[in-house]
Amino acid sequence: MTATRYDTAQNLINRAAIELGLGSSSDVFASTDPKYVQLRGLLNTCGQDLVEAFEWEYLRREHAITTVGATDTGAYALPDDFGYMINQTHWNRTDQLPMSGGMSAQQWQYVKGRGLANTTIYISFRVFENEFHVFPDDPVPDAKDLRFEYISRYWVKLDGSASPDSDVVTANGDVVLFKPTMIVQYLRFKFLDAKGFDSASALGAFTKSYLQATGGNKGAPILNAGSSHNGVPLLDHRNIPVSNYGT
Repeated sequence: MTATRYDTAQNLINRAAIELGLGSSSDVFASTDPKYVQLRGLLNTCGQDLVEAFEWEYLRREHAITTVGATDTGAYALPDDFGYMINQTHWNRTDQLPMSGGMSAQQWQYVKGRGLANTTIYISFRVFENEFHVFPDDPVPDAKDLRFEYISRYWVKLDGSASPDSDVVTANGDVVLFKPTMIVQYLRFKFLDAKGFDSASALGAFTKSYLQATGGNKGAPILNAGSSHNGVPLLDHRNIPVSNYGT
């Protein structure tokens, strides 16, 4: 996996505009030219779409909650940059146990209605009304270190910021935390599609760039068809049909 080189909103919009045959602007965010106004808006749409499309490694964050027992309500604010949960990352590290959830409305009402607080060793959770709720909650178990990972919705470092802090671009120097080529191709497609022009070629170019970016998003093990770490071949009679017997 290679490090991603990021670029500014001004450069990305100008690259897309040049490829579209629209020229470039020395100050994209001060321009009142309708095409640059549209490209600014479309860049925000592109970024917000991509956050939801894939679990990007560089948008992964860990959140920690420490319960405080009897004075705790069991409801905790989600991080300011919360986008969505990464499933099966929820752990009660104090007891070295996974958390149960996310629970559906039906499951939540079941455990609440049955009063199971004194008969379960697992802490359960549910996201409800933009809060992270845990059960048992009357009382909440004391001093538990609860952790989970999530995807941040902050795909922008505002001009001069040291870390991601926004989900919209607002100035020329804002840094977009996606692969530049992918963003430019997506922006081209969005512009052509919005104008009602033929966008099939642009969509193909974006799709190729997107697949390259997601494929290189994180490392992966090399699969050995001869044997695995436990000595069992990846390909053998367990998963290849028996054939070529007889004539």
